[in-house]
Amino acid sequence: MLPEWLTEDDLDALTESFAQGFTGALNWYRNLDRNWELTAPWADAVVTRPALYIFGDRDVVPAFPGARDLIDELPRLMPGLRRAPVELAGCGHWTQQERPAEVNEALVDFLTGCERELNGAPGRVSDPS
Repeated sequence: MLPEWLTEDDLDALTESFAQGFTGALNWYRNLDRNWELTAPWADAVVTRPALYIFGDRDVVPAFPGARDLIDELPRLMPGLRRAPVELAGCGHWTQQERPAEVNEALVDFLTGCERELNGAPGRVSDPS
């Protein structure tokens, strides 16, 4: 039985794609040490562009050691973060498929704020948390 956010058509498309190979996705992890080396010059970089961070509380990535601490540090590391990280309760890794309405609402609020900033008005979205 599929979750309501994953249709048979979605599953068929994913199956067809994965049947052609999964090498690209796996190569990211195979090359992890090299990726760290290549990105070393930006180790202490601060993200200054407008940003929004959305994640699901059932995603395994935030459960990695240190990940929650990093999420808590995002406002400091990303001064362009326009609101506190958006944590979707009961949601996994595929936030846009699992919670399209909530993700779209957060994106529209974020982009509306960016547009207001471009027009000279304060753009930070009020933080509902």
